[in-house]
Amino acid sequence: MADGRDREHLSAAQRAKIRRLSEPRELAPDEEGGELNIVPFLDIIMNVLMFVLATITVTFTALIDITPPRATGSRSANPTKPTLSLSVVVVRDGFAVSAFGRSIQTGCVWGTGIAVPSKEEGGKRVYDYKTLAQCATKVKGIDPEFAAEKDVTISANADVPYQVIVSTMDALRVDDKGKDLFPNVYFSAVQGVQ
Repeated sequence: MADGRDREHLSAAQRAKIRRLSEPRELAPDEEGGELNIVPFLDIIMNVLMFVLATITVTFTALIDITPPRATGSRSANPTKPTLSLSVVVVRDGFAVSAFGRSIQTGCVWGTGIAVPSKEEGGKRVYDYKTLAQCATKVKGIDPEFAAEKDVTISANADVPYQVIVSTMDALRVDDKGKDLFPNVYFSAVQGVQ
């Protein structure tokens, strides 16, 4: 069938039509042959990605190991030996300290009031962490039984700056000689006290 006789049976118009249909032709821009062009999409994604990377902010956080105050579950209701139960409340006026369930006043003696007052200097409230640590050391040294005491509960008003709370924790954890004072810090927030 592939001999020259078959060609004679086709007319010139038929041969022209077959030639025209069998030739490869250029596709128009609107006839893309069913292929999806994803290049513009990738350009947009890359631009968005570069924008996000350029504008992202890196946040570093520091964690402070604290434990919330315990209920009397681990400590018995009637302890066999007395505990120090040191508690420090950070307020705008300074530090209110209590131990043995009794308040300590200025000068680190038993009484009511602020144990370590803060001062106003240059429009800023300044807290005396050194005096607080000395008072805590003095209270811990009242009885040799309390030398092993490691717990302190710190509370703070909502208006006390975060840095003051952290500095209070630091002041109570280690004394001025570098020895552990109260390394176990329990933290709670005071509700409604100004």
